[in-house]
Amino acid sequence: MKKAFILIALLLIIHQAFTQTWSNDVAPIFYNKCTSCHHQGGIAPFPLTTYQETSPMAAAIYAAISPGATHQMPPWPPDNNYQQYLHDRALTTAEKTTLFNWLNNGFPEGNAAQTPPPPVYNLGSILGNGDLTVKMPNYVSNASAQYDDYVCFAVPTNLAQTRTIKAVEVVPGNMEILHHALIYIDHNGVESTNTSGFCSSPSSASTKLLTAYVPGSGPLVFPSAAPLKLGVDISPGANIYFAMHYPNGSAGMLDSTKVIFHFYPQGTTGVRQVQADPIIGNYSFNLPPNQVTTLTAQYPNTGGIPVTISALSVAPHMHLLGKSIKSYALAPNNIDTLKHINVPHWDFHWQGFYTFSHLQKIPAGYKVKGEGVYDNTTNNPQNPHTPPVNVTFGENTTDEMFIVYYHYLLYQAGDENYDLSQLVSASLQEYPGFNNQGINIFPNPFAEGTLSIRFEEALNSGNKIVIYNTQGALVKDLSCEVLAGEKTITWDGSGSDYKPCAPGLYYISANLNGRFYSARVIKQ
Repeated sequence: MKKAFILIALLLIIHQAFTQTWSNDVAPIFYNKCTSCHHQGGIAPFPLTTYQETSPMAAAIYAAISPGATHQMPPWPPDNNYQQYLHDRALTTAEKTTLFNWLNNGFPEGNAAQTPPPPVYNLGSILGNGDLTVKMPNYVSNASAQYDDYVCFAVPTNLAQTRTIKAVEVVPGNMEILHHALIYIDHNGVESTNTSGFCSSPSSASTKLLTAYVPGSGPLVFPSAAPLKLGVDISPGANIYFAMHYPNGSAGMLDSTKVIFHFYPQGTTGVRQVQADPIIGNYSFNLPPNQVTTLTAQYPNTGGIPVTISALSVAPHMHLLGKSIKSYALAPNNIDTLKHINVPHWDFHWQGFYTFSHLQKIPAGYKVKGEGVYDNTTNNPQNPHTPPVNVTFGENTTDEMFIVYYHYLLYQAGDENYDLSQLVSASLQEYPGFNNQGINIFPNPFAEGTLSIRFEEALNSGNKIVIYNTQGALVKDLSCEVLAGEKTITWDGSGSDYKPCAPGLYYISANLNGRFYSARVIKQ
């Protein structure tokens, strides 16, 4: 009997030793994949940055990440085996295994003192004050039980001369009711405000799409430092055209969305112009009831594109009947394929522009093609019509669309070799918003081997000090370098692989005896 008790005790010790805990295993996954939305002031309905916030949501988390979950979390519609993008939120197989083990074993916290400090998030604007802010008029949604509210606002910029945009951020006035916002530049001032409830796009082809806001999306930041400077010109006297969508349930609620622009300094040279257009589109289709229909479209209608281009990002768009959508470029031999995006399980509530990890070269002579599958049957739980009815192209959510937008530019040799993650990170050092708390950084900006991080209180063994990048991913854990009694620690600018990190913006985050500190730093 005594041996049996000893065996049980040993098994319990072994089990506890290998059980995943929040502090040692799970918190970094949430920081990397969840908290960009689930933090105080974020777009998600509740924060998940601490054990106290996360553990009561264990059952909901299990349901959300389980195979076949109705609203898979974290939301990442694209197929990563088809193409790679920046800011990937998808959970890896190993991460899912860790989370399921943690949840199935009672979601233990572990040693709270060993919990890595969370990433730092700005409230409100991410990039900070820009060079120009354009705000739409205060508007109260008129959505009804039958129709969503689609309204458009033409707002002057009052610019006296041409400026070049290097970044743009859409800041919703009311995240709760804004389904999406399309932001256009009306260079010629031809558009007008339309609050009829059925306006969702401009009237003129000269009014060009710049960016879009959907829940979970971030600012559009172009690489703006050598060797790649991209941007969009905005003309003197141009208007900003807001195309806003407020869904059913938003009636009577107020919104006042604004757009913040960051410009290159006047006289900046070498900036390559980016365009955004609905390259793929089918506007005359018919989706019969009780039928699954596949739609296709291509650009151009005959032949191939006249010049070689570089694709920066892609944004497919469907409504509630959509089941899957993909786009790609096809060579003149109709065999060689350049893959751009595949969304095998369409979710109307999670869509937007997906920026490629590298610029995608589309040679002259290729055509860009799209395929979309629509389920207009009772088997589709998102079908807004019971029984199903005939559906055609239209602006309302209960109508349908088949569109794929691209950000693109004229190709230059070597475009496909640029690592956009590094270039965007390097470009972020140009934006304001430093708010260091309890940490003295010197120098800032810094070069390799020169950064001194000094805290207001003395360090203890077991303190956690980590470096994150702007996407909330762990760059390096400095905790093992802590010397008890000291107040200063250094960072040589390298990552966990001991290789120098790319120039750009980074976050220092520390947990010192249960007190959290954070600071921003620029690496040159």
